[in-house]
Amino acid sequence: MSDWVEVRRGGYHDSVTLMRVSRQLAERPGVTGAMVAMATGLNREMFARMGFALPDGAGPDDLVVAIRVDGGGLDEAREAVDGLLRGASRPPAGGGPLGAPEPPRTTRSAAARADATVALLSVPGPHVFPEAMDALDAGLNVMIFSDNVPLGQEIALKEAAARRGLIVMGPDCGTAVVGGAGLGFANAVRRGPVGIVAASGTGAQQLMCLLDAAGAGVSHVLGVGGRDLSPEVSGRSALSALAALDADPGTELIVLVSKPPAPQVLDLIREAARRLDTPVVFALPMPGEDDLTRAAEKVLTALGRTVPAWPRWTAARRPAPVPGRALRGLFAGGTLRDEAEVVARDVLGWDLEARGHRFTDFGDDAYTRGRAHPMIDPTLRLEALRAEAADPGCGVLLLDVVLGHGAESDPAAALAPAVADAVQDRPDLAVVVSLCGTPADPQDRDRQAAALCEAGADVFGSNAQATRHALRMVEGDPA
Repeated sequence: MSDWVEVRRGGYHDSVTLMRVSRQLAERPGVTGAMVAMATGLNREMFARMGFALPDGAGPDDLVVAIRVDGGGLDEAREAVDGLLRGASRPPAGGGPLGAPEPPRTTRSAAARADATVALLSVPGPHVFPEAMDALDAGLNVMIFSDNVPLGQEIALKEAAARRGLIVMGPDCGTAVVGGAGLGFANAVRRGPVGIVAASGTGAQQLMCLLDAAGAGVSHVLGVGGRDLSPEVSGRSALSALAALDADPGTELIVLVSKPPAPQVLDLIREAARRLDTPVVFALPMPGEDDLTRAAEKVLTALGRTVPAWPRWTAARRPAPVPGRALRGLFAGGTLRDEAEVVARDVLGWDLEARGHRFTDFGDDAYTRGRAHPMIDPTLRLEALRAEAADPGCGVLLLDVVLGHGAESDPAAALAPAVADAVQDRPDLAVVVSLCGTPADPQDRDRQAAALCEAGADVFGSNAQATRHALRMVEGDPA
């Protein structure tokens, strides 16, 4: 067994590129472990868990290449690294003829060449501010996919947008649909009369998918970023988005979905909603409020549509749950995680942690610094799944799988074998999956559901229903 570790000072590459290179190296003959990543704190922990010793002084601006081989092949793997990095970050083949104009080098110059109304920005968060201001100065609405943007910069951008009659979607805006075009993590859903204002990406996706399953659809989904309803930002973009949808003739009803907002900001938003001509439904994962599924049902009823039985797929395997063991929720979607915890507290009481129950959001900023989002890179969550399944105190695993454009191309390919291994080792372990997607998504919702069921998981299209099913299993009800 041979290890090789190299630190490249200042060798920045984006996290998706590094994830691809890590996978390609791991697939080479003789390679038993490989990781190529920036030396952030979280990634340093991952290197250590894999058994790689990093030199002192490697920091978040440094690239680390670590390879382990069994037998030969180390020299070949080392020589392949640079080529893989170039290939993974190379722009698509093609391009204009000889003498074609140079590609634009700034956001403003790009806007000048296109008949565009929206700029989507995805650069490291600390560096997005000048690009976003450039886009606003060019008259574009801005969607900021980047996270880890300083709060003061977010407020300044949203104030600048308001002065120009524009909207800033984000920062940390993962999902939007504008005029039928999906941006970021967006599902393939039909057009319809429902507009969504979303301070939550996965919350918006759950609503989109439930409405699509009921035969309804969306006009626009305007993400505003997870901090928009905080006391500091005070709903600046949410108020602009509500006004824009109210003025849209194709929107008959608006849903506002958010992670738990600041109470004073929620009061402000409710008052603004009362003044609109278009009715507004609120979907908020907090005590006393409608969960996402109930909010979707209210929307359908208001539109005069039938509420369907939400999609569900049942595994042939029936575990023998042991009452008193813990529920462990491993989520890629922050709002889905919040919703599950609220439902669990309503059923089990408020002392969840004292009884061993845990709900983790692997899409939180703490887990994505220097790494791709778990909807793209499942590595951290798969590692947590194996650890929880090995804990005899864990009785039920609850996971979400979020499909759509931009997400992992085949999440069941890695998750289903991990679930199958877990339930083979633990006949008493129950696994429940909340599957957010549509049949038209590139991953094919029904194919994903079939693979996860075959592995031993019960699968639900509704996250709230999945959580309630998991809670019944915790209480020892196998039905």
